[in-house]
Amino acid sequence: MSLAGGSQPLRLICFWGMVLASEKFSCPSRCSCQYLEVNCTGQQLQEFPATIPLDTRQLILATNNISHLPPMELSFLADLVYLDCRENRLGDHLDFTFIGMAKLVYLDLSFNRLTQVTFSTFSQLISLVVLKMSDNPSLVQIEKDAFANNTWLRYLDVSRTGLLFLHTSTVRDLPHLRFLGLSDNPWHCNCSFLDFTTWMRKTNIHFPDAENITCYVPEGLRGLKMPAVQVQLQANCLTRLHKEDYIFLCLIGFCIFSAGTVAAWLAGICAVIYEVHIAKGEDEEEEEEETIT
Repeated sequence: MSLAGGSQPLRLICFWGMVLASEKFSCPSRCSCQYLEVNCTGQQLQEFPATIPLDTRQLILATNNISHLPPMELSFLADLVYLDCRENRLGDHLDFTFIGMAKLVYLDLSFNRLTQVTFSTFSQLISLVVLKMSDNPSLVQIEKDAFANNTWLRYLDVSRTGLLFLHTSTVRDLPHLRFLGLSDNPWHCNCSFLDFTTWMRKTNIHFPDAENITCYVPEGLRGLKMPAVQVQLQANCLTRLHKEDYIFLCLIGFCIFSAGTVAAWLAGICAVIYEVHIAKGEDEEEEEEETIT
């Protein structure tokens, strides 16, 4: 009897502990939860859901109206490895958003409203392997060192965005990159793009939908596939001289000719002075000899 009575407080403690734990790790409203996974797909959410269990490994927020990811709330999800935010309204306020998410491996930001990617956007995601940013038509700039800390990146998709240019080193310096989506972007195939097309021809990276990786401008190269455009760019940029180039070469030639003429004139003057000096010295010696005799 005493044993039964003594176990009653222990049962109450366990019960209330379970209640508190369930409140702390409750499933967000309008989301479905299972072991280590929270799925809020297509729930017309306007904001990032509250009360996400802290041990969540996989969070799916696809097809909602979320325009902001709160860095503080995300930092609590330190064990998160999979984050799907496709088809939302995320814009250009992602710098320093993913602080404390060093374990994140998969990130899908496709079909959003991204405008640029800077070094501060993904610098904390040191374990990132898959990054999807396709179908962001307002994405017009990716900084040169945007993925400097994402050395494990293997899959990168920036297809169907507004990108005009991409620095070669941005992707060339990713040692594990194997998949790079570049199709249906308005690429500006000017002379600055020659290095990138040369790299595309030499690399072993797979470019899906390669038939649609084409130039948009200039007009003469529109629709030309990459990296085949490399040959045309080499012809335009390395062998063809523009009007400014001819003017520059003429100025250089004139300067060289003028410098040579002046140098020859100075050399002639110096030679004449030297000859006069020598002749004068010889005359003085002859006069001295005559005086002595």
